[in-house]
Amino acid sequence: MKLKLCVFSLILIFLFPISSFSQSKGMKPWRKDARCWRASELHLSPEQGNRLNLLQQTYLEETQLLLAQLVTKRLELRELLTNPAIKTESIRTKHLELVETQSKLEEKAIEYLVKIRSLLTHEQLKSWCPEQEFHLYQRMMPGHSPMGPMNPKRALPPEE
Repeated sequence: MKLKLCVFSLILIFLFPISSFSQSKGMKPWRKDARCWRASELHLSPEQGNRLNLLQQTYLEETQLLLAQLVTKRLELRELLTNPAIKTESIRTKHLELVETQSKLEEKAIEYLVKIRSLLTHEQLKSWCPEQEFHLYQRMMPGHSPMGPMNPKRALPPEE
C-alpha cells in the first residue's frame, strides 16, 4: 500500500512540471487597484530578473519534496478515514503530520516572498501582489479550488 502511495506521489510531481510555475496567467487583483502584478511582470532589471529566476528555482527545489509528502499524507489520511478498522487516534496522528507538513510549506512560501520583496524597488513594491506569485502553484495542489479563467490579454504595467 505504501509503495502505491509513493509511486502515485512521484507521478503527480512529474505531471506538474516546474516550468508551469513561472508561466503568467491572469487573475483578478486582490487589491481594488487594477495594477496588481507578479514580480516577473514588473519590468525588472536584468540583475533583478536573474535573481528572481534563481529564487524561483531554489524555492521549487526546496518545496518539491514537501509537496510530494503533502499529497502522500492526504492520500494516507483518506485511506484511514475510509477504513472502519482504523482507530480514531491513528486518524488524528496522521492529520497532525499533514498539518505539520503544510506548515513547513507555508514557512518556505513566506521565506520566498520576503526574498522577492527584498529584490524589488520601492516603486515596484507598489504594484507587486505577493498572492499572485502562487496562483498557478496552488491550483496544482489538491484541496485548492480553481482560481478562475485565464486572461492572456491582460496589459503589462507601465514602465516607471
